[in-house]
Formats: sequence, C-alpha cells, structure tokens
Amino acid sequence: MTLLAVERIKLFTTRSPLWCTIAALFVTVGFAALIAGVDSDNLPDIGSTQFGYSFGLVVVMVMATLAVTTEYRFGTIRATFQAIPNRTAALLAKTTVVALFAGLIGLAASFASVGIAKLIRPSADLAINTAFEWRAVAGVGLVYAAAAVMAVSVGTLVRHSAGAVSLILVWSQLVESLITLIPKVGHNIQQWMPFYVANKFLTGDPDLSNRPVGAGPPVSDAVLTPWASGAYFVGVALVLLVIATVAVNKRDA
Repeated sequence: MTLLAVERIKLFTTRSPLWCTIAALFVTVGFAALIAGVDSDNLPDIGSTQFGYSFGLVVVMVMATLAVTTEYRFGTIRATFQAIPNRTAALLAKTTVVALFAGLIGLAASFASVGIAKLIRPSADLAINTAFEWRAVAGVGLVYAAAAVMAVSVGTLVRHSAGAVSLILVWSQLVESLITLIPKVGHNIQQWMPFYVANKFLTGDPDLSNRPVGAGPPVSDAVLTPWASGAYFVGVALVLLVIATVAVNKRDA
C-alpha cells in the first residue's frame, strides 16, 4: 500500500493528469453532445454516444506514457529505484495507479456522454439495460485502463517522452488502419491488432441482444467474440507489461 500511495502522490503532484483528464472528458463528451445536437433526424442510441471514446483514449495514453518517461527525463527514476530496490514492485505500483486512474476517466467519460446526450435529446431511449449497452459504456473504463498499462510499458521500454508518445500514437492511430494496405494478408493481420480488437469488445453484437452495429465507434470485424476480444486486449497489455518488467530489471536506470 505504501508503494501505491507514493505513486499516487507522484502522479497527482504534476499538472499533466489534471489537464489530460479535462481534455479527455472534453473531447469524449463533446462528441456525444455534437452528435446528439446535430443529427436532428435520428435519436442517439447508446452506441452513438460513445463515438468519441477513441479521442479521449489517445489523451489518456499520452498521460500514462508521460507518467513514466518524465521520471527518466528528470532522473527521478534513479532515486525511486534506490529507495525501492525491488524494481518490479515499483513498476507494478506505478502501473496500477495509472491504470486505475485511466479506468476512472473512461467510466466518467462514457457515462457523462450518455448523460449529455439524454440532456440534449430527452426523447432518446438511452437506458442501459442489455449486455451490449453495459459493455459499450462501462467497457470503456476497461479499455482505458488496459491501454494505460500498454502506454506505461512502452514508456518504460523507450524511456524518451517524444519517442514513446510517437510510438503509441502511430501504433494506435495509423498502423492498425494502414496495415490493410498489405496485399492479401493485410485485413487478416488487422483482425488481430489490439486496438481493432478492442473496438469489437465495445461494439460487437452480444448473443443476448443481437444488436446490429451501425453507430458509435468504428465497427470491427475481429474474429473473436466481444468478451474474448476484451480478454485479448487485456492480455496484450499484460504481455507488454511483463516485457517492460524484464527490461527494467536488466537495464541501468
């Protein structure tokens, strides 16, 4: 618990988490308000309220990356490892704190998006009842938390803020889309890319509701079922964390 408290203090003694939280909420909830207000011909549904989740996700991943790379930049990571010789415990504590905070941002953004859409269009049916609706809204918190684990892991491996942030952004925003340009096998590869699979977790049809996916975040045709897609995304995050843990124990600070 002491390590978690230390990492919490280190995280919230800088301004970046506050500004990143504001930015993530603004873009996510802002898109929900925009869709609800502009599309006067159609009432918003649960899926469409979550359209902006990916934009908030980018902000959260940048925050998570900076949480570790700034320690390398200013050399405070050396003091951390001197005070806590168990580097694995130190990294896991930081990852836990950042992931929990990211998950809370995701939950706040997703439920606030539903709330603002209902406020703008009171006649819309935005009750959260089915398995899909709960996964599409509450599942954003899980995706944000797992993505934060990935970002911390990449930051630990790369160490440099600019390089780590660039890698995270290029991977999530460009590589997974452009990989379909590879002849014959591009689409098959994309079906196993982590962020593409995460979209299946949030937008895929569950067996219980059989909801057609026509609105909201980009539709994914990943081969896994929605819940298997969520487990796959979390699994990729944990694999990256294991690699980062091995690296941080083998390299000098």
